[in-house]
Amino acid sequence: MNKYELLYIISSDAPEEAREAIIKKFSDMVVADGGVVDSVEKIGMKKFAYPIQDKAEGYYVLMNFTSNSTLPRKMEEQMALTEFFVRKMFIKK
Repeated sequence: MNKYELLYIISSDAPEEAREAIIKKFSDMVVADGGVVDSVEKIGMKKFAYPIQDKAEGYYVLMNFTSNSTLPRKMEEQMALTEFFVRKMFIKK
C-alpha cells in the first residue's frame, strides 16, 4: 500500500450537489478498492493564475489516501470521463 495526495479542481459551473457527488465518488473509489481515505480537505473556490477551459476560477479539493499502486490510474480514467473536472494532480508520498 502506498500513500498518495490528490489535488483536483472542479469547474466553477458545477452545482453544489454535483461537487459533493464528485468528492464522494472518488472517496468511495478508494474505499471500494481496499484503500483508506486519510483526509479530504475542501479548499473551496480559488482564482486561477491563467484561464483554464475558459474559466477564471475553480473549486479545489485535496485528498490524502492510502491504496495499492493501480488505483491512481483507475481514478485518472474516471476523472477523464467525469463532467465538471478541470485538472488533477497525484503525488506519491
